[in-house]
Amino acid sequence: MSVLVSINCITYNHEDYISDAIEGFLMQKTDFDFEILIGEDCSTDNTRKIVERYIERYPDKISLITSETNIGAKKNARRLQGNSKGKYIAVCEGDDYWTDPLKLQKQVDYMEHNEGCTLCFHSAEIVTANKRKIGMQMRSYCKNTVCPMEDIIIGGGGFCPTQSIMYLKRTMDNLPEFHTKAPVGDYPMQMIVASQGYAYYIDENMSAYRNAVKGSWTERTKTIEKSVQVFEKLVCMLSEFDEYTNYKYSKAVDKAKLNIKCQMLLLQGKLKELKSLDGEYYTQLGKKTKMKVYARCAFPKIYEKLVNIKGRIRSFIYNICKH
Repeated sequence: MSVLVSINCITYNHEDYISDAIEGFLMQKTDFDFEILIGEDCSTDNTRKIVERYIERYPDKISLITSETNIGAKKNARRLQGNSKGKYIAVCEGDDYWTDPLKLQKQVDYMEHNEGCTLCFHSAEIVTANKRKIGMQMRSYCKNTVCPMEDIIIGGGGFCPTQSIMYLKRTMDNLPEFHTKAPVGDYPMQMIVASQGYAYYIDENMSAYRNAVKGSWTERTKTIEKSVQVFEKLVCMLSEFDEYTNYKYSKAVDKAKLNIKCQMLLLQGKLKELKSLDGEYYTQLGKKTKMKVYARCAFPKIYEKLVNIKGRIRSFIYNICKH
């Protein structure tokens, strides 16, 4: 039986997490063959050793893809794609993990019976770095549904939880240049894949997203200057995607670009510019949201501390009630 699904896992300095990811792959119950490709990007911790121990136990199931020097997340993902044998690719980075042993089967069942579907994703639970549940999830819709292309464009890279994604491999074989230049890989990937067919959402929690892991993208872009640079590149990427799709989704692209520009101004504390950027954008906000915007612009450090405290309280209450 030939491989139907290739699991692509990029990892770097994930010694505390990679075992959870691999165990989530190995527990999958399927009526088809799948392979596990791990792109180990020259970690400075014990990630490589942990992966190699798993390969010793499952040499016919797990393959290590690496190099002598660190190449970065996007190139790492591309080399996994190039070495994949499957018709479909399931994505999960080394610091996240799957929680449902039937995850792959459920996604393949839908995609095999619906040829127009090029991307399938599902909801995910948000946990802390040590897997503590905080009572939050990444849930795009409240039922199984076909996902409009506009939602993916406007929703940004976090709209589809990365570790929930399965896509048709051929849709990413010949990439446009804007994907290479983009500051992130998951957002343009979702748009490119979905634009060649359609995306389908399964309303089931089948994976976990670790929030604010040390060294994660969120952590690396915490400074205002770095975040603004990323946002500026995302605006350029959206313009090029608009051209790539012959301006079919221009309204959604324009709204996504406006949202990004507003986030830039918000991060920079430029409330006046935010109000004048688009007449309707600010006036449509509710009073509570406007108060939050003002607090974030006028007192950014205090606002961030309050948000962190609120998150810890939410997690505490959730875990107390659960037990």
